[in-house]
Amino acid sequence: MASPTLLYIDDLPQALELRKATLESHGYSVKIASSGYAAMKMLEEASVSAVLLEYKLEGMDAEAVACNIKRRFPNLPIILLSAYSEVPERILWLVDEYVMKSELPERLVPIIERTHQAHAPVPRPLPA
Repeated sequence: MASPTLLYIDDLPQALELRKATLESHGYSVKIASSGYAAMKMLEEASVSAVLLEYKLEGMDAEAVACNIKRRFPNLPIILLSAYSEVPERILWLVDEYVMKSELPERLVPIIERTHQAHAPVPRPLPA
């Protein structure tokens, strides 16, 4: 099974590059977006297997980004990343997984794998 292509959204350039390098070292292809607006445009133009969404964003916040993604791409998994131990329950209803940044990448990589397998297309059986 091919490694998934991920879209990582964060408004901090250092975080984008660091997380991208870390995920690429685990064999993933990673696209990055520095805002929710840029991410939505990228999703219109390219196919990704999952979205990694930073909770604290300037401009279009994580809740608005998650709402837009779920409305336009309902089957696209979203993994929320945050340094905060608690986030509002309403955003947890919009995302598939929530990972504390202190647990990265040890917890994130298995979640990406599980999410990718759960959302992978099921091959159709060949006619008899």
